[in-house]
Amino acid sequence: MGASGPGAAAAETTAERPDAAQRRREQRGWYFYDWAHSVFSTSVVTVFLGPYLTSVAEAAADADGYVHPLGIAVRAGAYFPYAVSMSVLLSVLVMPVVAAVADRSGRKKPLMGAFAYLGAAATTGMFFLSGDRYLLGGALLIVANVSFATASVLYNAFLPQITEPEERDAVSSRGWAFGYVSGALVLLANLGLFLGHDSLGLSEGDAVRICLATAGLWWGLFAIVPLMRLRDRRSGASAAAAGRPLSGGFRQLLATVKDMRRYPLTLFFLLAYLVYNDGVQTVISQASVYGSAELGLDQTTLIGAVLLVQVLAVAGALLLGRLAQRYGAKRTVLGSLVAWTATVAAAYFLPAGEPVWFYVLAAAIGMVMGGSQALSRSLFSQMVPRGKEAEYFSVYEVSDRGTSWLGPLLFGLTYQLTGSYRDAIFSLVGFFVLGFVLLARVPVHRAVAAAGNRAPERI
Repeated sequence: MGASGPGAAAAETTAERPDAAQRRREQRGWYFYDWAHSVFSTSVVTVFLGPYLTSVAEAAADADGYVHPLGIAVRAGAYFPYAVSMSVLLSVLVMPVVAAVADRSGRKKPLMGAFAYLGAAATTGMFFLSGDRYLLGGALLIVANVSFATASVLYNAFLPQITEPEERDAVSSRGWAFGYVSGALVLLANLGLFLGHDSLGLSEGDAVRICLATAGLWWGLFAIVPLMRLRDRRSGASAAAAGRPLSGGFRQLLATVKDMRRYPLTLFFLLAYLVYNDGVQTVISQASVYGSAELGLDQTTLIGAVLLVQVLAVAGALLLGRLAQRYGAKRTVLGSLVAWTATVAAAYFLPAGEPVWFYVLAAAIGMVMGGSQALSRSLFSQMVPRGKEAEYFSVYEVSDRGTSWLGPLLFGLTYQLTGSYRDAIFSLVGFFVLGFVLLARVPVHRAVAAAGNRAPERI
């Protein structure tokens, strides 16, 4: 197990630490990876791929409505969520091993580039998803989603290396804002193409395939910027293990899990984050179901709400980043959880058939979503021992994905027991309340010091 704590912080030489000009250059490059990959989650996963892949599976289904991947009978309508679930499971297995290899070898950037371009290529390849090629669609989705998650771990691991503690909240918030701007711009262009496909002489399926491929090309094109500007830095732990990065990857993964027990306050923060972030992710994923099934809103209204969330999330991320500079990241995140609680509770009372109020809900979600996630990332980065950034962020990401079924499960069970989507959406309030209580009890200054890092004046 490599060195950690205060001794590990000293292992990085003065020459390895970037000066202010170098930090700014790398930070600007770092922002562009959010700009590059956010279109995958927005245009591909959230809007276009689910309905389209489901239609492809339905075209390949037998008379009873089943497809048979690997000889397993699967309802065509369930094929997309099953593929997403498989990609999450594989991500949980792949991310920590790749992160351990990255930290041991000190080569985060090449690994990040490899997974970024693998994901971009798989997304671009969705252009060939037509007819009854549901197996191709499922395979490309799995490859793209696993690559997206793995590259994101390595991308996040650069944050503590390219910032001073006082800069971290603002830099993390700007990264999220860049991603939301990019997602909104590409989604707007794709919606224009999709809605105007007849005038362009395209079928609806052709328009969707172009939208999917465009997201992959965008991802690959702008990933060049961070890969040109970011620099790998090797801690004493990674330098000592440089000759055996792959063979020690699994051993280092186990060592990382054991090592985290030495930092119980970091683990306590991670628990709080998992609770409230599960609420955030469930609201995002189930809002369209609530809007369509309970409020009777059409697809155009729902897509418009997604776009509104993307636009306002830019302002929200930047605003909460500024508030964090004044009041500290912890207090700002706690304030955002109060706002989340009020927003989800208000959703219970939305009148059916009135899009205006659903847009108000979307606006409120947009204003708090980006900031709460960005500041959570920067807070966690303060509590990570130097030289173990990728490994700890892999646990952050694995834990996120590994528990992301709890919120949807509660949502589904509440609906099953009550028959009301209003009760189901209201049940999510508990995640934000419990997350608030747990986060309020985290002594962040002590957690940062225990990890061997210097805390900023306001945190």
